[in-house]
Amino acid sequence: MANFDPEKFEDKYANYFPELQQAYKNAFNRMNDRYDSQLVHAIDQQVLNESEPFYEGDGEFRIELPDDPYGRLSGVLVDEDRFEEILETHIEEIETELQRVFGFQ
Repeated sequence: MANFDPEKFEDKYANYFPELQQAYKNAFNRMNDRYDSQLVHAIDQQVLNESEPFYEGDGEFRIELPDDPYGRLSGVLVDEDRFEEILETHIEEIETELQRVFGFQ
């Protein structure tokens, strides 16, 4: 675990890249165990690969998504409501993992 510094998180990829990778990987693995692996993989590679984590303060993180996440999805058929549900759960998992990796949980 890294000693977390909110100011260093401004340049997160230079200062915390291994921790970010670990959080996203842990979230992916948890999602892959619970949901359709094709859909989880597509969300990971086609939507979350362009997401941006931000530190909100008080140990809270948020994930900003690229525009039109559902429109980015290809190679897998899924109802938009189901997609939104799985994506929201995946984002919650990433935020939880970021809290854990950075020592807030």
